[in-house]
Amino acid sequence: MIGGRLYSDDTTLIKGGYVLTLDPELGDMPHTDVLIRGSRIEAIGPNLAASPNANVIDARDRIVMPGFVDTHRHTWQTPVRGVLPSCTLDQYFSGMLDNIGIQYRAEDVYIANLMGALEALNGGITTLLDWSHVNNTPEHSDAAIHGLAEAGIRAIYAHGPPVGASWWAYSSKEHPEDVRRIRKTYFNSDDQLLQLALAARAPGNTTPDVARHDWLMARDLGIRISVHVGMRLTGVHVNHVGTLNDLGLMGPDTTYIHCTDSTDNELDLIASTGGSASVAPYVEMLMGHGVPPTGRLMARGVRPSLSIDVVSSVPGDMFTQMRTALVQERILAFTDTPDIAFSPTITHRDVLEFATIDGARACALDHKIGTLTPGKQADIILIRTDQVNVAPVVDPVATVVICADTSNVDTVFVAGKILKHRGQLVRVDMARLLERLSGARDHLLSHAGVIPKWILSRRD
Repeated sequence: MIGGRLYSDDTTLIKGGYVLTLDPELGDMPHTDVLIRGSRIEAIGPNLAASPNANVIDARDRIVMPGFVDTHRHTWQTPVRGVLPSCTLDQYFSGMLDNIGIQYRAEDVYIANLMGALEALNGGITTLLDWSHVNNTPEHSDAAIHGLAEAGIRAIYAHGPPVGASWWAYSSKEHPEDVRRIRKTYFNSDDQLLQLALAARAPGNTTPDVARHDWLMARDLGIRISVHVGMRLTGVHVNHVGTLNDLGLMGPDTTYIHCTDSTDNELDLIASTGGSASVAPYVEMLMGHGVPPTGRLMARGVRPSLSIDVVSSVPGDMFTQMRTALVQERILAFTDTPDIAFSPTITHRDVLEFATIDGARACALDHKIGTLTPGKQADIILIRTDQVNVAPVVDPVATVVICADTSNVDTVFVAGKILKHRGQLVRVDMARLLERLSGARDHLLSHAGVIPKWILSRRD
């Protein structure tokens, strides 16, 4: 039980929680049990029985729900958290991609991905798409994968190019062929916690021929594609999605990130070709990518997923993204006159779905995760409701979306394995990892010439 020991039996019974299944057929289920056997959910219902040696978790005063799915995070930036807290997109490109990113050693990528994945797990994110565009050498890629694997998170490693302007400014460089080695070495099976995707550059960032090459490479490898589109950069006029359509490259295997400056016609193309979308509302408004297109996507039947993007500028938790997405889209329904009623359509339940099942769909994992459904993988989180910032509970969905934060994430399962329990990550030597993360920060910022004086003075 909570407060007791964890048993070695591969069965766990979560007792008496308020279960938000996010499964439309099952709905919300108060005073309900969830039975996990091995990596899967075996049953959901009241008064379930388990073997005598099962691990039993008392979930009274807990909300039991699917883990969050972050569909786009540049996890490699974890060691420089908060380095650009009020930057523009132009400043991010020059400060991060053209300066700090160039300083990365493979060992920095490893600790970044390990600690970034642990951060995600600590906040209830059980699936992460790691949009990795710091693959300056093959060793950098290997280190990124090893960091994710050690954390135990479910992840899609989206392999991108190295940093540097030559790869992003109408580049004629094709995606590195090393992705073929990575596919063969680490991703022989599509039925594992770690999966592979292509972190592709849109046409405009590359020549049309390079875009065509990269999309065909991904499809030859049988992996999904994730691409940034529609970001507003000073003096740049490119219709990324329209050009992809002209090249005949759009399809249901592609997730389009941001879409903030994409035209209505381009969003129609995403919908008609079966594509998915990832919105990062906090960073999009902070850096000036453009207005998050949440409602515009929904109007076309494209349910967006949510993503963190960069912890170098934004918080790394899904609670912030859900709340930002909710209020940002609702204010767009504001009228110019009090004679017309304020009539927003997006709700708190919508954004909870964006953060769970819609994220699973964007990763083509909705058959495995995203809802609490018997037969699916047991990616489950428990949210405490007996703490001052969330009690008392009236609407459990509102408790998660409006009130909760990472401190309320009590227990985290990935594929039936407990990775956080009683509010603490398990089997993690945090002191050692934090020391290594600080060392990476010091190296990167020193070599980039932007290390704060207070850090230098602390060394003396």
